Amino acid sequence: MASSDPHQRAEVLELYKLAVEMADRVSARRGTANAFFLTVQTTFVALVGLGFPKLSDAPWWVPVSLFLAGVTLSATWWMQLRSYRDLNTAKFKGINKLEERLPVKIFTDEWEQLRRDPIHGWRKRYTELGTSERVIPVVFVGAHLLVLVGTLTT
Repeated sequence: MASSDPHQRAEVLELYKLAVEMADRVSARRGTANAFFLTVQTTFVALVGLGFPKLSDAPWWVPVSLFLAGVTLSATWWMQLRSYRDLNTAKFKGINKLEERLPVKIFTDEWEQLRRDPIHGWRKRYTELGTSERVIPVVFVGAHLLVLVGTLTT
């Protein structure tokens, strides 16, 4: 319900602007974290897969240690993505609550539109970025596992 008091509406609008800016900053930090982990993981897999051709001659614990390091990186990345998602979820709940006091509900209407209307093409519904980006650390776990198995079986 929009407020009729102009001073209260101005305060709510300023809080709304601040909340949206903070949510945007969290999203930007998430993007930076993704770029960091993607670079580290890609470099790590490339170095292990290509840089150590004699890894199969190393004692068994060397490839296992490298595998565990890679999985730890992936798990850390996944947990950080989950944390950013939870933080943004809380921020958008606050934004949506503030929108109840404004004449226009930009974010509430946007999400309602995405959830209601079918997506054209091969997908039947909207897939949130957080859902798809959390798959990438799992893919890297698979890559580390393949390197480990390939090393131990040669």
